[in-house]
Amino acid sequence: MSQRVIAIFDIGKTNKKLFLFNELYKIVYEKSSKFDEIVDEDGFPCDDIKSLSDWVKTSLHEVLSQKEFDVNAINFSTYGASFVYIDERGEVVTPLYNYLKPYAEDLQKQFYDTYSGEEEFSRITASPVLGNLNSGMQVYRMKYEKPDVFKKIKHALHLPHYVSYLLTEDAHSEITSIGCHTNLWNFDSNKYHEWVEKEGLDILLPAIKDCTDVLPTTFPGAPNKIGVGLHDSSAALIPYLMSFTEPFILISSGTWCISLNPFNDASLTASELKQDCLCYLQYNSKPVKASRLFAGHEHDEQATRIATHFNVDETFYQHIAFDAHLIQKMQVDAKKDLPPSDFSDMELSQFSSVEEAYHQLMFSIMLKQVHATSLVMNGDGVKRIFVDGGFSKNIIFMELLAAAFTGVEVYAAEVAQATALGAALAIHSSWNKNELPTDLIELQLYRHHAQ
Repeated sequence: MSQRVIAIFDIGKTNKKLFLFNELYKIVYEKSSKFDEIVDEDGFPCDDIKSLSDWVKTSLHEVLSQKEFDVNAINFSTYGASFVYIDERGEVVTPLYNYLKPYAEDLQKQFYDTYSGEEEFSRITASPVLGNLNSGMQVYRMKYEKPDVFKKIKHALHLPHYVSYLLTEDAHSEITSIGCHTNLWNFDSNKYHEWVEKEGLDILLPAIKDCTDVLPTTFPGAPNKIGVGLHDSSAALIPYLMSFTEPFILISSGTWCISLNPFNDASLTASELKQDCLCYLQYNSKPVKASRLFAGHEHDEQATRIATHFNVDETFYQHIAFDAHLIQKMQVDAKKDLPPSDFSDMELSQFSSVEEAYHQLMFSIMLKQVHATSLVMNGDGVKRIFVDGGFSKNIIFMELLAAAFTGVEVYAAEVAQATALGAALAIHSSWNKNELPTDLIELQLYRHHAQ
């Protein structure tokens, strides 16, 4: 007898994955692919939208033909800040531009000078000034830099909604992509910012659908329960929101450590925006205040520097145990050193061992992490901090975090493919009659030990 499953396409910048989850939300099938980047008309690297589209259709055809699986629904989570432009016939009319591409300074100045200036505009849209990472600015750029192409565009679809369009031919928007540092959404009035209509972008942005909606398919053999797609950061939060009701912060760690507080809906201040805070809109349309820290990137760069200096393997830190006495010494030294030195400025010759150097690196990162997380704490209401991703497995990071937030329970959390799981859970009621499992998230508590 075939197994009832939901198929989830989880499309990251590097890895493109297809998962099948059973009714207990256990992964029963996984396929991962990588594509070579191509370049846009300016020679800047970008994802190959044709290869991606072909891969989605081919991969889906493969699982639909496997008799051991009965695919009952399909949904999508993808990276954000990326628009796909389609014409009257549904054909893609431009490359899938890379959000890391530099933005023309004169055009950016024109925009903010027209619409109330950087500080006030950023506050209203909860969007720090990030160039192409503000995806609405990509459409603005099309209008002014490529007017002939702009005239051909019928719909501008964020990437998750385009992938849904591939299987439904239904053009739609959805709030988790619109509400993620796009410059499009007015968080004061809870609607599109007025510039969207003034610039004529409103006719390109299709109607907003709820992320719990499902659509009929136009793909042969696919189920008539196709999700509308979600932004990956918001999707990753869904398993936590469905498992815990008391206020918490999730530190999603990777290249960036993003501190997400779905229980803090206070408006962003100018100071918070300057410190790289922003707001997301979660799947239920409520704001999530977030702060970002480039901690994973710093860790990897400096760990490589340590490994080279001490002539050890680059995975050395995986075998270093937490040493409370080393941390005590650093805490004493830090009180003498105000402001504290950045680890990248420290001479490695001052450390007597690889263990001491690595503890200093983690102590330096933690000082920044505590500041970044505290920006979104919102008083003393938060009782739990969950850490998922790479740093959740780093004992030194977890011990230091528990020591820093003594009044809060600090947990290392493990969720199997949180982003894909969140996309599946978003349309749970459409395909799965079972109650939500209680074991979606594995937790390990770290307790502060008085020193």
